[in-house]
Amino acid sequence: MASEMEKASALLQTFSTASVVSSLGLSVFCFLADNVQQAPFIQQNDWLRALSDNGTHGVIGMWSWAIVIGLRKKSDFYEVILAGFFASVIDLDHFFLASSFSLKAALNLPQRPPLHCSTLIPIVALSLKFLMQLLRLKDSWCFLPWMLFISWTSHHIRDGIRHGLWICPFGKTAPLPYWLYVAITASLPNLCSLIMYLTGTREMMTTKHGIRIDVIVLPSQLKTFGEFILGLMILQLKNYSLD
Repeated sequence: MASEMEKASALLQTFSTASVVSSLGLSVFCFLADNVQQAPFIQQNDWLRALSDNGTHGVIGMWSWAIVIGLRKKSDFYEVILAGFFASVIDLDHFFLASSFSLKAALNLPQRPPLHCSTLIPIVALSLKFLMQLLRLKDSWCFLPWMLFISWTSHHIRDGIRHGLWICPFGKTAPLPYWLYVAITASLPNLCSLIMYLTGTREMMTTKHGIRIDVIVLPSQLKTFGEFILGLMILQLKNYSLD
């Protein structure tokens, strides 16, 4: 029964009011940040333009992962910071391709740098998952492939409004409409949370992040009466299917 309660908890957290509000807040942040970066004093300075753009990638990565896990204890903030690092570090491949530490050279490349190939995202995420299984780190670090997937995808989607998505070896798409970028960025954390629930990863993370729900304390831990009723309905349907 406790296992079923954990599954119900994981599903409820995926579609909680807080996650929906946070997703809306993320979409507003995207709009505001992109408009601020159009200010002349930023656009006319390469360093300000690069730092503000990369910083926005980092904040979106952190915000997205915070939606997935919630912020309940100190270690959660470390994960959020790591997600922001993943979302920002991709841009170092500009300097790699330029073979120079010159910002001007990094901003004026003849082609897209390697980590901006969107095909790499599922390849790297799945490879990391298999490596973790090989090293028997599946439970304690089960979040890592998903964190990398969300952080890198959010970066690529945002870059896509200017350059399109580079789907090697098939070429690149047309630049993404701005509304589509905002919609994907805002919905990506919840979509990934749903897939994580369906694959069982969400249940492991529910226990890992200290929100394991027991039958006795269920009403006090769910935020609304509606969530409590939904949890009971899920359990009832589960028991009915087993019968």
